[in-house]
Amino acid sequence: MPSDAALAMPTIAATEASTVAPVLRVSGLSVEYRTARGVVHALDDVSFDLAPGETLGIVGESGCGKSTLARAVVRLLDPSAGTIRLGDTDITHASRRRMRAARRDLQMVLQDPAASLDPRWTVGDLLAEPLEIHGIGTRAERRARVADLLRKVGLPPEAAQRRPHEFSGGQRQRIGIARALALEPKIVVLDEPVSALDVSVQAQILNLLSDLQRTLGVSFLFIGHDLSVVEHISDRVAVMYLGRIVELGGRDSLWRRPAHPYTRALLDAAPRIDGPSAPAGPGLTGDTPSPYDLPSGCRFHTRCPIAADRCRREAPVTRALSPGHLVACHFAEGGTPSSG
Repeated sequence: MPSDAALAMPTIAATEASTVAPVLRVSGLSVEYRTARGVVHALDDVSFDLAPGETLGIVGESGCGKSTLARAVVRLLDPSAGTIRLGDTDITHASRRRMRAARRDLQMVLQDPAASLDPRWTVGDLLAEPLEIHGIGTRAERRARVADLLRKVGLPPEAAQRRPHEFSGGQRQRIGIARALALEPKIVVLDEPVSALDVSVQAQILNLLSDLQRTLGVSFLFIGHDLSVVEHISDRVAVMYLGRIVELGGRDSLWRRPAHPYTRALLDAAPRIDGPSAPAGPGLTGDTPSPYDLPSGCRFHTRCPIAADRCRREAPVTRALSPGHLVACHFAEGGTPSSG
């Protein structure tokens, strides 16, 4: 049985040649929920880096731990193990006072903007609140900043006088994005930001995010379940299954040459009008196991079309198949065991 250290997902930069320090480094992150039924291992030994100006997409089925990861990274949940470093600062167990300072660099956009926008406040008050909390600018300077934020997300400055319920879902998400950008953060965690929107509005928001990233240089951690959306916006993609990252690589590499059977199954199941992106393989069978009773060995072996006895006995070691392309599977082609 591999040791815990052997199972850790090694971290990589945006490209194998990159020497730029990451703006976010997550190492061995685990989150457990204790319930009346038992312990849920929502995240187990998750590791990755996020480079300046990069978008890392996180995909997987419902219940795989994507949203738990998003909330743990911004410290809305306390990790059970592992570390979260924001630049050079360890925020894993930072106090509320220290986290207030860190939030200037780390913001979040939720799936449902209506849930995070107080309906009693005007949009101007909502966008000015982060500036007031951090003591930034005079009242006049904050008003000017609010108008500039609204213009950046494609809304007129006059929108500051209205309340959230007066806007469409797509417009409310633009307001949520504007508020996340108010403090000029280095990182924005986007937790399924377009999944509740119509397809045409999704495209507008994704294009807006891409434009903002080019202009501001902000890094995105993009949580999603729609593979076409993740493919469109991401530089790299991490695939999660039952709380673990099973494959991580550059978007084009992962789409053309998926190595893990779960990744291949996700891509095969995604509808495409231009044909499959990779040769289709055997489909998935069975249901996702209960998080209260996780399988031994490889967690995917109960649904894997190529599982063998070894998969039931041993958890796979994460290996580098090529520079920047990591996979946790006994039978993925090529590569050698990673030292991470």
